[in-house]
Amino acid sequence: MAVRSLVRRYGEQTAARRPLPDYLIIGSKKGGTSSLTNWLIQHPDNLRMFPSFQPLKSAHFFDISFHEGVDWYRGHFPTERFRAGHPGAVVGEASPYYMFHPAAAGRAHSVVPDAKIIAVLRNPVSRAYSNYWDRVAAGTETLPTFEAAIDAEEGRLAGVDHDRLRGDPAYYSLEHDQFTYLARGRYVEHLPTWLDVYPEEQTLVLRAEDMYDDPAGVFARVQEFLGLRVCPDIDLKTYNERSKPPIDPRTRDRLREYYRPWNQALYERLGRDLHWS
Repeated sequence: MAVRSLVRRYGEQTAARRPLPDYLIIGSKKGGTSSLTNWLIQHPDNLRMFPSFQPLKSAHFFDISFHEGVDWYRGHFPTERFRAGHPGAVVGEASPYYMFHPAAAGRAHSVVPDAKIIAVLRNPVSRAYSNYWDRVAAGTETLPTFEAAIDAEEGRLAGVDHDRLRGDPAYYSLEHDQFTYLARGRYVEHLPTWLDVYPEEQTLVLRAEDMYDDPAGVFARVQEFLGLRVCPDIDLKTYNERSKPPIDPRTRDRLREYYRPWNQALYERLGRDLHWS
């Protein structure tokens, strides 16, 4: 902890020499962001966050730590001098909370308006189920079943101050971050906050199922989007997918019906069918 604090202080003190990131991977949670991040980390023209010896995925600046200030954020990225030794290289970060947090898009656009934005969307039924088991494994979820957790979601979120989430950078809600299994899959509620401020040429919306079915093809699209040469020597395995029991078919059918109108509205917003029947 002391070493981490010293590193962060040094990064902040040298912030003037540290360019902001080229791209943000904004989610969704349990939608493939860890896989995509790890694929990019292997790319020779993708630089690691600072310090490179720590496996950082995100600074969590636009969702949780915006009150720390832009210099603190800059301190997470390589210096201009280091980047000059890697011409054509890019650097970015990934937080699946960015897409869902109601203030993150506006904050990001105020700081990195030229960044490229990547969103990975997964079938919301399988996303929610995977999210529950991930929280169980992390020890934050104590309810014994997925069904109990989704039934409790509305009550858990009743105390969240959404106005403070939007307006107070220091405000954090554990319930909003950790127990939003259903809400995070209503993509049409929160993805447009990003699409409305970043132009189409700066955004790439991927389907997680395509990543798993055709990782080489999807990753080639990502590399081209970021202006990177397509590198064939990347281990395109799946990361951070936990084993779990099969979902109850009745619960799956219940959630398919629940998400049907939300998915349809998303398809209309994107102008494409993501085929989540």
